[in-house]
Amino acid sequence: MDTDERRDAAPTADDAYVPRQLWVEEPATRRRMADPVRAAAVRAVIIISLTMIQAMAALLFTLSGAWLAFPVVLGSVGSTVVATWAVLDVWVTRQVWNQRHGVVSVPSSTARRLRRDRRRARRAARAAARGTSRIRRRDGSLSQA
Repeated sequence: MDTDERRDAAPTADDAYVPRQLWVEEPATRRRMADPVRAAAVRAVIIISLTMIQAMAALLFTLSGAWLAFPVVLGSVGSTVVATWAVLDVWVTRQVWNQRHGVVSVPSSTARRLRRDRRRARRAARAAARGTSRIRRRDGSLSQA
């Protein structure tokens, strides 16, 4: 069958045209960052990228022996301090957001283990108290000790 014959033939169920989607929505695996945290993160990424560009320029100026090397090196040192501050800002903003908006924290394994041990001790104490207060006779009736 040549091309013209295929064009004239009626489409079958197998030949049905299914358009391919360009964008497929998938559920997010993690929750979205809060707006202030995202803003701080974007700010930090921009500052870090500019610091890396400035450090590269300082390296190239130093290797070429240009007079501009010393001021650019001083500027890149200052930019490194600012970039560190920006990363700390992201971390602090995230912590403050979590504290103010009631994000439930998961207890650590140590706290969980301590609670479990206390619970077992309370149960054992209650069981021992019940065992001493009620003594069964051989005939099945209870007597108070």
